[in-house]
Amino acid sequence: MKSYKNKVIILGIIYFAAVIFFGLFTGVIGVDTKRDAEVIKLNGISYDAEKCWDNINELEKNDYDVNYIILDTMGKTLYSSDPDHEDMKKESVENAIKEGYPYRDITSGGRLLGYVVIYPDGMSDYDSMRLWLTVGLIIIGVIIIVGASVFGAYVKRSIYTPFQNMERFAGRIAEGNLDDPLTMDKNNMFGAFTESFDIMREELRASKERETALQKREKELVASLSHDLKTPITGIKLTCELLAAKLEAEHGSEDVENKIDTIYKKADQIDVLVNDLFSSALTDLGEFTVDLADESSKVLSEIVEKYDDKNLVMSASVPEVLIHADTKRMSQVIGNIIANSYKYAGTQIDVNYRIVDEYLEMSISDHGPGVPQDELELITNKFYRGKKWRESKAEGSGLGLYIAKTLMEKMDGELIPESDGNGFTVILMIPLS
Repeated sequence: MKSYKNKVIILGIIYFAAVIFFGLFTGVIGVDTKRDAEVIKLNGISYDAEKCWDNINELEKNDYDVNYIILDTMGKTLYSSDPDHEDMKKESVENAIKEGYPYRDITSGGRLLGYVVIYPDGMSDYDSMRLWLTVGLIIIGVIIIVGASVFGAYVKRSIYTPFQNMERFAGRIAEGNLDDPLTMDKNNMFGAFTESFDIMREELRASKERETALQKREKELVASLSHDLKTPITGIKLTCELLAAKLEAEHGSEDVENKIDTIYKKADQIDVLVNDLFSSALTDLGEFTVDLADESSKVLSEIVEKYDDKNLVMSASVPEVLIHADTKRMSQVIGNIIANSYKYAGTQIDVNYRIVDEYLEMSISDHGPGVPQDELELITNKFYRGKKWRESKAEGSGLGLYIAKTLMEKMDGELIPESDGNGFTVILMIPLS
């Protein structure tokens, strides 16, 4: 609509400039034409006056279509084409020269007899026609501009503005904002559509609320089931430990011990998966919390030692500093990372530390096949497993690194995966106190 307004203004300027040019051009032509006509009439009147000078009143037989007077050399009025015109009786050559009235000498044989002066009798027919035509053009131009402006205002109010409102409304809907209603106006052609669109918004909002409620109940169910599964799994593991202890005391069968060990390992795998699933469900529900406190950095070495069941970790000495973290959650993070290395690499694991700005950097590196560069940014997504990992026989849910990264972010730290083709490294940026 701004473009339309500018076009109307430009059109108006061009139109009125053309009218002004028309007035000036026709005025110049009119002046030249009028001057030529006056010269012809002056010549005719002076010629006839010379012929009948002795009986000047005979001029009334001729119609020159102008008002004029005949003066003698003393300025006395000898004849007037309009005897009732009082101003013409007072006319003089001096005044004609002063006012610019057309006049001419009347001579005979080189002797000056008098003067003929054409008295302005108002606007000529040409000037009158030109004036009315100019005024008419101006009026037509004003009508066109006003009409275009009124039409533009109508289009803006009835079409453009409602369409813009619907466009903005559609944008808000696309962004997921279903709370702002669409103002209804039945006085424009979009009235029925606005009502239908707002009904659609209400239905979408209700549908979204139902979907959100269902998703929440689903996550709550997963969290509840995960929590309930931990109890029997813990019972299975304790029973296996008890049976293994009894068999060892009684020198039982090695085959039975292996089966008990297998049951324990499978229960332990299920326990890890249930823990990850439970943590993921708590994260989605917004109930996954951390309890930050100042801890000695030595706790990191203790956590590594706790999860190094296969004695594959070669750990450097940790700088003696205070870290600001949740020990329980850090244990979960480091445990997931070491478990992944056991599962997918099975090689020596190097753990190194260094101070970087306000963080203690802890790097955990294995020497396995590594992760392709195009997958590095994806492996911390929920349920994502790399192509090599999917093709391997190792079981996994794709939640370990996702949970580890989520926990690090909640502890104001950061988890950075790296791979150079000669292994896989996870860098933990742990905030210092």
